[in-house]
Amino acid sequence: MAQDFIPAYLKLSRKELEERAGVLADGASPCRLCPRECGVLRREGTVGYCRTGFSPVVSSAHAHFGEEAPLTGSRGSGTIFLTNCNLGCLFCQNYDISHEGAGRRITVEELANLMLLLQGQGCHNINFVTPTHQIHAIVQALVSAAERGLKVPLVYNTGGYDSVDTLRLLEGIFDIYMPDLKFSDPRVARDLADADDYPEKAREAVREMHRQVGDLVLNDRGVALRGLLVRHLVLPHDLAGSGETLKFLAEEVSADTYLNIMAQYRPCYRAIGMPRIGDRLQQKDFTGVLSLARKLGLTRLD
Repeated sequence: MAQDFIPAYLKLSRKELEERAGVLADGASPCRLCPRECGVLRREGTVGYCRTGFSPVVSSAHAHFGEEAPLTGSRGSGTIFLTNCNLGCLFCQNYDISHEGAGRRITVEELANLMLLLQGQGCHNINFVTPTHQIHAIVQALVSAAERGLKVPLVYNTGGYDSVDTLRLLEGIFDIYMPDLKFSDPRVARDLADADDYPEKAREAVREMHRQVGDLVLNDRGVALRGLLVRHLVLPHDLAGSGETLKFLAEEVSADTYLNIMAQYRPCYRAIGMPRIGDRLQQKDFTGVLSLARKLGLTRLD
């Protein structure tokens, strides 16, 4: 399959990509790209919850070797860190980018150039980190990049707070979806991320992602070509509701879901000194989540 693999977006005509980009641009102003549906006129310079105008804003772009093994491979994942976010996670480890706006505004053509630069460096894929609020610009840039020779898979690396309507416009564009599943309890999602509908919206999004791309498919070197990867960060005191998340994946998505259960939590940003979320994760809590995943039949663990 690896020799015959063609990224999904190359199977679409330029006209189709341009039409999708146009619909997404219209969805960005008045903005309804994500579940918040702020309705602000981003083309006119008004910003909503994500604090981002109409043009792309990028913090950095480089070959990343710290991602999941199927993305990193031997030559790295071509990672573009997009500035700002549609979530308000008070424990964010990239808060300087997501909350404080570290980055610079660029043109759509410059974004296309970054994709081609990373491909030229040998990266296995182009990995857009926090793309939800900037997806209109990404697809517009893809029109140019694809015509100029882009031919590696695209990764939609998201916090999980995504609109199914927006995701449907991305069918046949992204081969790899990598969402977080952060919380199971709406009250925790409200308190820690300012989004009480996060559990519902994230699960709807993951179902749609899996419908589009299925379980993760690797080439003969273990590099991802297409499919779904899910990240779940274990939080102290089971604030993430890990058991419910694992049952959802095993029973409602696929027991063959490729899953990264992460133990890297440490108090950051506004979580420092707060009750419960300000505590460090205990090793026994993490190993308990791993054990439950295996009991539920989730064995494709990063």
